[in-house]
Amino acid sequence: MLVSAKEMLDKAKAGHYAVGQFNINNLEWTKSILQTAQELNSPVILGVSEGAGKYMGGYKTVVGMVNGMLEELNITVPVALHLDHGGYDACYKCIEAGFSSIMFDGSHYPIEENVEKTKELVAAAHEKGLSIEAEVGAIGGEEDGVVGMGECADPKECKMVADLGVDFLAAGIGNIHGKYPANWKGLSFETLDAIQQLTGDLPLVLHGGTGIPADMIKKAISLGVSKINVNTECQLAFAAATRKYIEEGKDLQGKGYDPRKILAPGAQAIKDTVKEKMEMFGSIGKA
Repeated sequence: MLVSAKEMLDKAKAGHYAVGQFNINNLEWTKSILQTAQELNSPVILGVSEGAGKYMGGYKTVVGMVNGMLEELNITVPVALHLDHGGYDACYKCIEAGFSSIMFDGSHYPIEENVEKTKELVAAAHEKGLSIEAEVGAIGGEEDGVVGMGECADPKECKMVADLGVDFLAAGIGNIHGKYPANWKGLSFETLDAIQQLTGDLPLVLHGGTGIPADMIKKAISLGVSKINVNTECQLAFAAATRKYIEEGKDLQGKGYDPRKILAPGAQAIKDTVKEKMEMFGSIGKA
């Protein structure tokens, strides 16, 4: 059964590890991530962007698939189903559809409007027992067609949003979505430290976990990051394994054209990537 992400992230913050949010794109993604979490006895957050929700046939379809798998694959570790970078309307749709957690991304609004809308959504989410993530300061890179450089959030604005009762907070610290460019300056630990000092026990979220060096990830966790979002890395691993299968002509041998056979190497590659990340984040055995 789906749970809110609050308890797992509060535990992670107290225990100095992080829980991975792995975005899902289809059935293979979902199954690979859930099975890996179960095998490693790790809590996990399944992220769904608005675009991926639409692609999979709508939020209710996603909820039905995930709930079915939890039951039929005997998944007993804590699993949260989380809307990633949700707009105002999408947040309400996901509350309605049966998600257990939402992210309202009001970072592109003026801070007053971000505060006002976040406050309203905190009440709506908490009334139904969902956890809610908010965002301050845009995360760079490409997110559903919007490209931004890695900005740093204003710690005072972070405190304003934290005080609204959100369960975890995403703050820009120079991180970006997608592949990091060669001239990337690295994470701003000064900003992260300043934010943590003002927000105390609140779990902080690092978006754009793909391609950040392991030592930076570990340092970020030591400074209060308890949730790390991974998406691009799973996509790259899936694409590479699928390409290899086709390039080796395996789809032309016997019944190699069967979609279950075509997608199997990619699904395994996702599992391997998720395992590597859970090891790095320190969440193995923490379910």
